Amino acid sequence: MAARQAEHSAQAGLLRDIFGNPFRSVTLSPSWRASTAVALAAQMYESRDFSAMPILADVLQDAGCDNADILDHCRDADAPHVRGCWVADLVLGKE
Repeated sequence: MAARQAEHSAQAGLLRDIFGNPFRSVTLSPSWRASTAVALAAQMYESRDFSAMPILADVLQDAGCDNADILDHCRDADAPHVRGCWVADLVLGKE
């Protein structure tokens, strides 16, 4: 039973990483898409290594991002991050 619950929790975490909160729409201001942010997101996306998500939060914040949903998602050390992460997709301009 505990293994099933752990699996459901892991799957829910992945869904939150890919889709975000469906009840709170988030948009990324074009001014936050600094070249450093785009390059970092592209590197993470291609390598499938999302350990630099907290750095992406710093870069976005330096570019003027003040959206708590975006910054908190990037800085959440307990959240899984995978290819298709909604924040990386926003930075890269993917729909």
